[in-house]
Parts: sequence; C-alpha cells; structure tokens
Amino acid sequence: MEPTVLITGASQGIGKETAFLFAQHGYRVVLAARNHNRLQTVAQALRDANHGAIAIPTDVRDPQQVQTLVEKAIDAYSAIDVLVNNAGIYISGPVEEFTLDDWHQAIDTNLWGYIHTIHALLPHFVSRGSGTIVNVASVGGKVPIPYLAPYTTSKFAITGLTEALHTELSPKGIHVCGIYPNLIKSDFMERAIFRGKHEEDQQARRQQLEEILQVPFVEKPQDVANAIWEAVQNQQPNVNVGSANLSIASHRLFPSLMQWIFRKTFQNQDTMHQ
Repeated sequence: MEPTVLITGASQGIGKETAFLFAQHGYRVVLAARNHNRLQTVAQALRDANHGAIAIPTDVRDPQQVQTLVEKAIDAYSAIDVLVNNAGIYISGPVEEFTLDDWHQAIDTNLWGYIHTIHALLPHFVSRGSGTIVNVASVGGKVPIPYLAPYTTSKFAITGLTEALHTELSPKGIHVCGIYPNLIKSDFMERAIFRGKHEEDQQARRQQLEEILQVPFVEKPQDVANAIWEAVQNQQPNVNVGSANLSIASHRLFPSLMQWIFRKTFQNQDTMHQ
C-alpha cells in the first residue's frame, strides 16, 4: 500500500511544493489549509498528474476542524504515515505595538495549530507503533530576533515541542523532526502582519521584507520541501535549511554582535533610549 502524508498549509508555498515532492515519490497526499479554492486547485493538479490526493479545508486553530481532518484522512486512506506541520503566519513590529489579538493570531496558528494536529493524530501513530511528525519551524526558533517577538515566541515553542516529542516518542517508533529555514521566497507576505509606530513605519517594514526576499540567495519553497523529504527518509531529528546554518552558527559564536545586527536591521523607525 502506498504511504500517505498529511500536510497543513498546503495550498501554496512550502506546503504545495512538499505535496508535489512526496507525491512524486509515491505518497498519497492529504492537503489541508484554510483557502478552499487554492487547496482544491493543488489537489486537482496532483490528480491530473495521476497522484492520489484529497483536499480537506481546515483552520488548524480550531481543534474540532483538525479532528475532522484527521478522521476524514484516515477514512479515505486507512492510515497516515507522515504529518507535516507547516501552517504559519509572520508578524513584525515593535513589541509594544502588538495587540493581544496579534499575539493570539501568531501563537494560535504557529503553535496551537501544530499541537492540534499532533494531538489528533498521535493516537493513530501510537496504535500503529510508527509514524513521522515534521514540524516546520524557523531560524527564529533558535535565534531570538527583535521586532518579531510573537513570531519568535511561537517558533521557540515549536523547537521545544519538537525536541521534547522526539525524545519521548522515538522509543515508541515515532520519529519527530524540526525543520529550520531562514526567510523563504514564498507567498507568506499576503498573510503577514506588520505593526509600527505609525502607518509609514508599518509600510517601511513591509517594503523592507519585500526587498530582502528579492535577494538572490534567499531560499525557495523547494529548498524546504527537499529538506523535509531528506529528514523523513533519513530519520533526521533536526535540519537547518541553507543560510539558516550561517545565522545559527554566527549567533552561537557572536551573540552580542548578532543581536546588534538584528536590532539595526529590524528597528526601522522605532526609537531607543541610549
């Protein structure tokens, strides 16, 4: 029987590329995301290429929707072999400018969304004595980045979640892996949240990120999809993608310098008392 992968955030970007890559390697694919039309388009493209694929619109912030997702996936394919947690949101600005709703959007999507899928699918993996959980995190889950406080908080939590689950579940035959990319040239900008001291500051932050994403060496969604595939195939617990290796190593060796660089990079029109 063909193995099956369930991917969240699968309507575009990293999730979409991962779906096609796994399908090309013989996996049946369960696609989950909030955008129904985009999700169905990806599923149809996979089916047109003679791959098994179903689309189940899901808001991972809602545990009942996630439970329904898992039940429908198992009903359709009898078993799930790999879970790729990928749904996420980027949020940038001075920490005092974020509302509690901003914090909830970041943490409910980036962290609770992962917890919901793991909680719903874990009994299936435990009963089978096998399964793989891949959590797409971020370099922001290993390096504290100023002006991305809600985002970095959620990603550090994913790092802890991933490492704790890896230690606990590996004796039960369940592999857990964290994927840590840097900024990726994908479609996340349309969902990103920017806050600032005023409208001009917000727009400057958005423009700054758009310019960074145009730099040639910024990784692409395919790079992350390839890292996910290698992690699953080789049972790797931890994969830093491309330039994330340099960011993490530099922060480890020169933490004060890197903190100063990050502060200057993302400060924009925020003012600091000297």
